[in-house]
Amino acid sequence: MTDQAVDSGGPADASRDQFFGRQRELKSLRADIERAGLDTIAGRKAPRARVLLIAGRPGSGRTALAEELAHRLAGDYPDGVLRTRLTEPGGRRVPMERAARGLLDSLEIASPPGAGEDELTEMVREALAVRRMLLFLDDAGDAEQVDPLLPDNPDCLAVAVAQGPLTGIPDVRPCTLGGMDAKSAIELLGTFTGSVRITVDPQAAETLAEECGGQPAALVLVGGWLAARPKTSVADVAKRLRALPDDGEQPRSVRPLARAFRLVYESLPPAAARILRLLALAPAGLADAHTASALAGCSVSAAQTTLNDFTALGLVHRSGHQYEVPGALAPLLRALLEAQDRPAEVQLARARMLERTVRQLHSCRAVTEPDGSPARKKLAGLPRALRFATAPAAAEWLRIRQPALLASARLAVEDGELDTLARRLVAALVRALAAHRGTEDAAPELYGLHQLVLGVAERRGLHREEAAALLNLADLDAQTGRTEEALARYRAALDAGRAANDPYATGRAMESVGGAYQELGDWQRAADWYGRALAQRQARGERADEARLYGRLATAHTYAGRYGDALRGWRAAGAGYRRLGDLPSQARALSEAARVQEYAGRPEESLHTCREAVEWARQAGDVRLQAALQLRLADTLDRIGDPASARLHRGTAGRLLGPEGTEGFSLRNP
Repeated sequence: MTDQAVDSGGPADASRDQFFGRQRELKSLRADIERAGLDTIAGRKAPRARVLLIAGRPGSGRTALAEELAHRLAGDYPDGVLRTRLTEPGGRRVPMERAARGLLDSLEIASPPGAGEDELTEMVREALAVRRMLLFLDDAGDAEQVDPLLPDNPDCLAVAVAQGPLTGIPDVRPCTLGGMDAKSAIELLGTFTGSVRITVDPQAAETLAEECGGQPAALVLVGGWLAARPKTSVADVAKRLRALPDDGEQPRSVRPLARAFRLVYESLPPAAARILRLLALAPAGLADAHTASALAGCSVSAAQTTLNDFTALGLVHRSGHQYEVPGALAPLLRALLEAQDRPAEVQLARARMLERTVRQLHSCRAVTEPDGSPARKKLAGLPRALRFATAPAAAEWLRIRQPALLASARLAVEDGELDTLARRLVAALVRALAAHRGTEDAAPELYGLHQLVLGVAERRGLHREEAAALLNLADLDAQTGRTEEALARYRAALDAGRAANDPYATGRAMESVGGAYQELGDWQRAADWYGRALAQRQARGERADEARLYGRLATAHTYAGRYGDALRGWRAAGAGYRRLGDLPSQARALSEAARVQEYAGRPEESLHTCREAVEWARQAGDVRLQAALQLRLADTLDRIGDPASARLHRGTAGRLLGPEGTEGFSLRNP
């Protein structure tokens, strides 16, 4: 919505669906698609997608022109239009990793958590290599943001929007935007003022268009101001604009928009003007009624009314329940905020916004809990405006607000002065994402959030939180096959856990280091680290973990071919589970012991141990486990040459499982 020349958000809704002027530019851009490039002239097929560049300052209508071009070309690209924005409204460049993930999400392609920008951009290019798509890159800072995303596919087309040339990308001719022609500018004004005020004084309308420099953003602001004052003439507002002084430090091309903004801003009531300034703090330039309410310290209903008024004036753009600060206005809002609001007040407003966001996230997660749970009881005590009626409603809010929520977390951590709130916000966002999307689906976002926690913990010397963040990141690395990276993080988590004197973190880290070495096939080191973790659990009397670690240690010994050590480990695990009263786990441990005995060439002992495991499974009442163990017995009997007994045990397993049978059934999936 940023830089839309047409999307005024004013009362004349028809303007939303109209496009004014720029016909010469559209014709030139379409002709540029067919223009022979350097490769074609040289007799070679174009190796990459063609790039069309629309260059202009924010507020020039560059994005609106790109959208109109994409709309007109959509029929030529049957796989659709793929969009991403490369600069946030506040001027912050979007990291390439984040932009690539957004494109992959739009293509419904899962991106591995923790992957670097090279891997992700390669995935984007590979996806586009087999599609015929139009790639729309809005607000690109330079060629370094555009080039990594361009596919090696001449059947695709890239339309980039930027302030200047994309030096470094060959065969790109910018379509540079100036002001709109007078006729189109007056038509745009007329969607706000109606035809009468234009008709009675066409010369004043032309003068007003000149005062706005033909800039769509300035025309929309002035048009919204006029729409709110039906008795004010076009000539009067032209005089007002002319009387406003220019800021000599601003580039000449920016001054018409700055004067139009000042005209509108100075007409606002003080409370509304303050809310508008504080919207400069909205994460990623995105706000809703709760954001504005928290920033200003007013009611949600008052904030909603004010945001609607801003939309009518063209100060913000509305998209569903969210409002976006136009990129052209963001620098002006920041300058006003710095000039008119004390730093302490600004920081208090930011803290209120973060606190409100934390409460919304708690509510978003709590609605997924069962009725009568402590979380649901706490949810019932929240103000109605902070509660979600249903889990699907909360999930939809989370989906819509996710870009702003992630940006809020990043900004809170970068701020450095609100670390307690930042940590609470990240923790609440992690829990909400996990509750609604699951940890696997939300893994890319969770990875970034754990990195933020790690940054705060390292900055503040919070070793316990540092260890937890490192463990979470390492787990995600391990799940995506980056075992070496996971191992390094597990070791760092162990150091942090020791510094915090946190036995849980150190034990968990030691066990995970062992798991990483096992994944790498280094059985000796795996067994060594499992042994260290086991010793710690024994010292603390943590019997359940002790039994589990005996099993992991035995597994490492089995892979290493040390069957005697492995057998002792599984026997110890089984004994531990027996003391805990966990009969199914005891049966599984004995089954693994039987497997080791078979590997060691002791089939009779293996049969005896497996029968013992079957008996414990029967006592536990675990029918599926019992059936799986019967099948293992049958396999062992087959191998030692007793097919008749094997058939009997398979028949028993079949009767235990009933109609579903035993096909594809094993102990590993009982």
